[in-house]
Amino acid sequence: MVFPCIHKVYSEKDTENLASEFSSFINPGDLVILNGNLGSGKTFFIKEVLKSFNITGVSSPTFALVNEYYGNVNIYHFDFYRIEKINELYDIGFDEYMKDEETIKFIEWGNLFPSILPNKRIEIEIVLQNDLSRDFYFSKL
Repeated sequence: MVFPCIHKVYSEKDTENLASEFSSFINPGDLVILNGNLGSGKTFFIKEVLKSFNITGVSSPTFALVNEYYGNVNIYHFDFYRIEKINELYDIGFDEYMKDEETIKFIEWGNLFPSILPNKRIEIEIVLQNDLSRDFYFSKL
């Protein structure tokens, strides 16, 4: 996978395959931001990526703000959707999570608080099309 790139998926199986391919390009210390409308597939994509690291039982951290998973690689999975003030992130130790070079970090709805995001990151924009296909736009900053 070369960044930037666009991948179109037509089914859950296509998304599973894309997630599996993407998982081979990320390493501990990486930060992955996923943006897209409700129902575009952010959590599903993360869930499928984490299967490559022998992590199952993945769920959206919408109400918990962050879920921690432990497998072949440790994962922090954030969801900014319900956060109202940036201080909520500082209150849960967001800066410390970002400094952890032994984990891969995923953030859903990162576009809601771009000022808090580290400059070095992978961004994925998922666009749900009228025919229910999805376009995944990958970029590396």
